[in-house]
Amino acid sequence: MATPCSSSAPSSALTVAVLGGVAQVPQQSWDALVDDDDPFLEHAFLSALERSRSVGPGTAWEPRFLVAHQSGQLVGAVPLYLKHDSLGEFIWDFAWADGAHSAGLRYFPKLVAAVPFTPAGGHRLLVHPGADRVPVTRALIAGMRALADACGASSIHVLFCQEEELRELTSAGFMSRASYQFHWTNRSPEPYRDFDDFLTAYRSRQRKQVHHERSVVGDYGLRVVVAPGSALDERAWAAVERFYRATVDEYGSTAFLTPAFFREIRHHHPHRILATLAYQGEEPVASTLNFMRGGRLFGRYWGSAQHLPMLHFEMCFYRLIEYAITHRLRIFEGGAGGEHKLKRGLLPERTHSAHWIRHPALARAIANYLHQEALAVEAEIRACLEASPFAHRPGNG
Repeated sequence: MATPCSSSAPSSALTVAVLGGVAQVPQQSWDALVDDDDPFLEHAFLSALERSRSVGPGTAWEPRFLVAHQSGQLVGAVPLYLKHDSLGEFIWDFAWADGAHSAGLRYFPKLVAAVPFTPAGGHRLLVHPGADRVPVTRALIAGMRALADACGASSIHVLFCQEEELRELTSAGFMSRASYQFHWTNRSPEPYRDFDDFLTAYRSRQRKQVHHERSVVGDYGLRVVVAPGSALDERAWAAVERFYRATVDEYGSTAFLTPAFFREIRHHHPHRILATLAYQGEEPVASTLNFMRGGRLFGRYWGSAQHLPMLHFEMCFYRLIEYAITHRLRIFEGGAGGEHKLKRGLLPERTHSAHWIRHPALARAIANYLHQEALAVEAEIRACLEASPFAHRPGNG
């Protein structure tokens, strides 16, 4: 059933409708659209956000999912949300909203195509692998524009999309935005044998620094466990949620995820979860909650009960890189921000987003800004690569 703010439009026998969330789509049909290495767009993850009321009525993320059908089959979709603020997006447009307000323009509501609170790249214009991508994406883009008109949205923001989608969207009048994150990439074609093999790519001084950081953590006498979600007991899950909230409080952020979210992913998405937990005796003192699928590992939530120098690096980076090497994963994505990741073996990788702005004058101002920002992003990436700990760029044999 479509929400009140909905539209439908035919395109080459395609019909596009707007739904109030992924729960209104059969799980098997939805998951057939999702990339094999994306755990966040799977039905289980998105429905966990909805069932736990981390998104939905009363929150700043109101689902307005676009779905495209052809001959009764789901052939395309967009995870789209109507938003009244810019929190939890990781591609920040606060200055755009302030500029619009200063000019007497309304910036909210807006439409955002993304996974809430999750700075991980992937397809946003989802197309069934058996469908013709061109007409489906055209119908989805037209559907987004029609929905923006129906809802009075000032803009559409497609965040952390793929390069092919960037081309599709810019050809339809969207503006591209450049950004970057820090990712670890396994060596190719012959993957690293172990962590020491990985460190052979480091310069000597930086390699000694890593050994020092790990030895500091070793002296704490903690028991560090890396385990899948299905192996975590009640105490571990309680600690993961408790430390998540502690980190939110420490940095004055917003706890977007409700307690029910952790219960939902424990029961419906545990096979995609990898946790690290540090124990002092039998008591958890720190943890990370990460996600993985199809050769990709994603660092997400960290927290601790006490400040222990270097423990963050050990649990958020070194243990996860070790796991990725042992299990021959291709990529470990460290998430948004954090140049401290560079010294821990993660290098800058370009990320992309696309933006459509309704008001012509605001669109021109943002376009000028995006051009200058793209130049700055490229300069930052070059500077990071020059300052990397590697004697040569890893991952290329």
